[in-house]
Amino acid sequence: MAYKIKFGTDGWREIIAKDYTVENVKRVALATAKWISSSNLNKTAVIGFDCRFGGQMFMQATAEVFASQGIKCLVSEHFVSTPMVSLAANQKDAGVGIVITASHNPPSYNGFKIKASYGGPASPAEVQKIEDFIAEEAPVEGDSYATYKSNGMVEIINMETDYFNQVESSFDMEMLRNGNLQFAYDAMYGAGQDIVRRLLPEATFLHCEHNPGFDGQAPEPIHKNLTEFSEVIRMAENIDSGLATDGDADRVGLYNSTGVFIDSHHIILLLIHYLHKHKGLNGKVVNSFSCTGKIKKLCDLYGLEQQTTKIGFKYICDIMVNEDVLIGGEESGGIAIKGHIPERDGVWIGFVIWEFMAKTGKSLDELIEEIYDLVGSFAVERYDLHINEELKLAIVQNCKENKYSNFGDYTVERVEDTDGFKFHLGNDQWVMIRPSGTEPVLRVYAEAENSDAAFAILDATKATILA
Repeated sequence: MAYKIKFGTDGWREIIAKDYTVENVKRVALATAKWISSSNLNKTAVIGFDCRFGGQMFMQATAEVFASQGIKCLVSEHFVSTPMVSLAANQKDAGVGIVITASHNPPSYNGFKIKASYGGPASPAEVQKIEDFIAEEAPVEGDSYATYKSNGMVEIINMETDYFNQVESSFDMEMLRNGNLQFAYDAMYGAGQDIVRRLLPEATFLHCEHNPGFDGQAPEPIHKNLTEFSEVIRMAENIDSGLATDGDADRVGLYNSTGVFIDSHHIILLLIHYLHKHKGLNGKVVNSFSCTGKIKKLCDLYGLEQQTTKIGFKYICDIMVNEDVLIGGEESGGIAIKGHIPERDGVWIGFVIWEFMAKTGKSLDELIEEIYDLVGSFAVERYDLHINEELKLAIVQNCKENKYSNFGDYTVERVEDTDGFKFHLGNDQWVMIRPSGTEPVLRVYAEAENSDAAFAILDATKATILA
């Protein structure tokens, strides 16, 4: 039996040279090509790759399969971000966009993300159709990548320049470049490095070099992975804010002027505050199940509709494509807003927050205080528990059977199970347990009025479920 390829929360990801091989990439590419051929979509594919090992090789293998099936390929031969591929798929009206990336996963992984013509993740239903087309054997070899380039079935396009032009036409870049604010950017050795250097050449840069191994660290923009960046900001004293993005630059991490991490819960609230209160924009706010309850509270204050989805940006994107959505956001740092493609974009979101600071003349701390004045202070913290599969499944089963009535001194008042299990503990506090859809870990989240209180809930929960 051939290795069975399954798509997770966001694409297919596996360890390079173990299950992520040229043969298996070609199996996925052929299934995707068959899906395009069986549809009314344009027979064109945009294909890009990020900074991971073998990206160009896997891109070329994908293009060879598509071209052999009569699908023209528009490719970048230089690394690009996921938002660049999504934007290109939208601008070129392509039938599909493919990104060779494992996003924030450890450097031993690579992956295969599927983007739709509207410039965001393909819907779960369409991804399932592709999965159903995956055969056990790799396709028969066709012509070479070089041959398809020479006969026009593969065409080189400049996705980075197209993205650059989109940013230039959407932001007051003169104000960001030449105003009073000083910015820093940590690419985490990922695909955002060239575009941010091109857009803001005077910023302070960190980890903006070619390093397919990401210096041995998963390129996920969370504080434990960004302590060096935090220290650079703290020591510099003249940096007003720092932006970090993940391996394919679709997730955002943010720092204030003293090197304190600002998580995506706060970023989403800042975006609601800026886009609605300051810019007068309206629309539904859609967020994933693991986000702070303060989002609903702020939406109620502003008269905005709010909807909670399962975890995975593809569920948010489905709503953005079909309804009037102001903001779609995840706890993990993937956020999209009205006026751009329905796609997570770490660079874009960072620039929106910096524009907010520049136009108001206020620091991030001052803007966050405005949020706290409206909804109260809070913190959401997370533990990633690397436990064996047997224990992980046993904990999930206990959740399903309602076996947790308390976690230490915290009493469970009610439970939601939209995606994972969120145990409400009173006083706007909750703890959530959910197995990751992209990594072999059990995630545990908690919200309380401050970080110490949230970590106390996490510690009590961990002690209970691992007892």
